[in-house]
Amino acid sequence: MNATTRNGRSGRALTEPAPIRWLLTAVALVFLVLFLVVPLAAVFSEAFQKGWEAYRSSVLEPDALAALKLTLIAAGIAVPANLIFGVCASWAIGKFHFRGKNLLTTLIDLPFAVSPVISGMVFVLLFGRQGFFGPWLSDHDIQVIFAVPGIVLATIFVSFPFVAREIIPVMEAAGSQEEEAARVLGASGLQTFFRVTLPNIKWGLLYGVILCNARAMGEFGAVSVVSGHIRGETNTLPLHVEILYNEYNFQAAFAVASLLAFLALVTLVLKTIVESRTRRDLTPVHEGAAQTP
Repeated sequence: MNATTRNGRSGRALTEPAPIRWLLTAVALVFLVLFLVVPLAAVFSEAFQKGWEAYRSSVLEPDALAALKLTLIAAGIAVPANLIFGVCASWAIGKFHFRGKNLLTTLIDLPFAVSPVISGMVFVLLFGRQGFFGPWLSDHDIQVIFAVPGIVLATIFVSFPFVAREIIPVMEAAGSQEEEAARVLGASGLQTFFRVTLPNIKWGLLYGVILCNARAMGEFGAVSVVSGHIRGETNTLPLHVEILYNEYNFQAAFAVASLLAFLALVTLVLKTIVESRTRRDLTPVHEGAAQTP
């Protein structure tokens, strides 16, 4: 009996029977249709229910454009800030051993464990008029809560784990041998990062940025607490959708929601592309390892 026959039989032995496979696939497809395709189709259907002109007027309405602008500003500040933090934190955790390493890893996961509403309340207690820094901010005519800075801070907090959490396993798996070799050969710190470290983490880094951007644009709870819901000034797209829906302006609410849905679809496409490129880059490594005696 040759190796091919043995591998074929062992593969069949590990494969579930056909009815089980079809049942599991059907269950997954039903959940996918019910909880993803149908809601997504309902959003776009309601958005265009009154025609293109009604959709266009709802999306181009000044308050909607202001909400879109604020959403892009918050994400545009939060994502680069979290990118810098994520790279620094993952490099420290993945490449070095130091006291407090486990504590730093735990703190990075804090936004996953804390409700966004609670995080928003913490910012109010810190930067509100009656908060810890409130009197000093008031004396210097600086407004954080119910203004753009508070929204940016809340967005940064809820989205900062994503980049670090995607890069840390890659850094730990790569080890520090290549960086040490580069330093021995005379490379500076920046040369080592851009020529050795960055190529190894580029797809994990991009994947983390995509997830961070999606979280930043779709955040509702923390931003709702610190925004003050000032129409046309401190409302992001999710908050503007809530206001329109509470006013029974359903068509406009779904029209604005379709913008978020479209951004989500773009994020999903980018995520799929990055995952496929990551698998493509890893395939030669796995094949080489399999061929090694």
